[in-house]
Amino acid sequence: MNTAKKVLVSGGAGYIGSVLVRLLLEKGYSVRVIDKLNFGGEPIMDLLNNPNFSFYKGDIRNADDVSKAMKGVDYVAHLAAIVGDPACAVNPELTKSVNLDGAKLMYQKANEAGVKKLIFSSTCSNYGKMKDPNSFVNEESELAPVSLYAETKVEFENFLLSQNKSNICKPTILRFSTVYGLSLRPRFDLTVNEFTKELAMNRELVVFGEQFWRPYCHVVDLARSVIKVIEADEQNVAFDVFNVGDTDENYQKQMIINEIVKKIPESKVKYVSKNEDPRDYRVNFDKIKIKLGFTITKKVPDGIDQIIKVIKDGFIINPDDPKYKNT
Repeated sequence: MNTAKKVLVSGGAGYIGSVLVRLLLEKGYSVRVIDKLNFGGEPIMDLLNNPNFSFYKGDIRNADDVSKAMKGVDYVAHLAAIVGDPACAVNPELTKSVNLDGAKLMYQKANEAGVKKLIFSSTCSNYGKMKDPNSFVNEESELAPVSLYAETKVEFENFLLSQNKSNICKPTILRFSTVYGLSLRPRFDLTVNEFTKELAMNRELVVFGEQFWRPYCHVVDLARSVIKVIEADEQNVAFDVFNVGDTDENYQKQMIINEIVKKIPESKVKYVSKNEDPRDYRVNFDKIKIKLGFTITKKVPDGIDQIIKVIKDGFIINPDDPKYKNT
C-alpha cells in the first residue's frame, strides 16, 4: 500500500505543471494530474510508467471530474488556467469560466474532500503599474490589474481569502514572477525565452518599450515554491500571500537584451519607442525568503544559456511551431 502523501496538480501537463510533477515525484510524493490536454500530453507521457503517478483527463469546471480527481488527495496545486493576456483575449468568456468558475469549484471540492492545503498560482502582474517608479511593490501593495488575465487572478485571490478560516482546506496564494526557462512543455512566447530564441536564430529582434520593469523567475524555482508551501507549517502559510522570485531579479527589457548580447555579441536589435505600458512594476520578495526560507537556484542569465543551447544544438527542430505558444 502506498502511504506517500498525494498531491493533485491541475494543469500538470503545462509549462510549470510538468516541472512541478517531476519535482514532487523525485521527493517521494504520489502525484495525480487533472488536465484537459489542450496542448497535448507529451510533457508527462513518460510518467505513465511511474507507479506513483496517475492521470485523470478532466475539466476543472466539471463537478464530477473534479470530485473524482480529489479522492484521497492531501494537497492541491492549482495551476490550470487560461494563461497570459493574448490567450485570455481570444475568448474572454472561456477565460472567466476556467479561471474563475473552475478555480472556485476546485477549492470547494478540495474542502469537501478534506484536502489540507490548496496552493494557487497567481501572478505579480496583479500589481499593474507602480505609483512610484523608484519603489518596489510587496504583498501589501494595492492590486491594479490591467488585463482580464490578472483580473481573474485577483478575483479568485479575494474568493480564497474570504473563505471561513475554520475550513479544512487552507489556501495559499503564490504570486509568480514572469516565468522563463526550460520545461518539458517548452514555450517561446515568454519574454526571456522569446528574445533569446530570436537572437539565437540570427534574426533581428524588435523590442517595444525597453524601459519597463518586471520580475523574472525560472520555471524550476516557481515549481519549487509550491513544494515549499506544501511542506511548510500550516500556520505559516494558511490564508497568506507570497510573491515568488528574488528582489535582485527585477529586469527592464533592455537589461535582458544586454545579458543576451553578452552571449551572442552579433545580435541585431531594433528598439521601438513606447512610453506607455499599463504594467510596470518592481517586486520585493523578502517575505517568502524570511518566512519560508525560499531562495532561487537559477537567474536570468542561466535561463538564457539554456535557451541558446537548445536552439543552437537543435534540440527543438522548429522553435517557431505554434505549439510552443499559448495562443
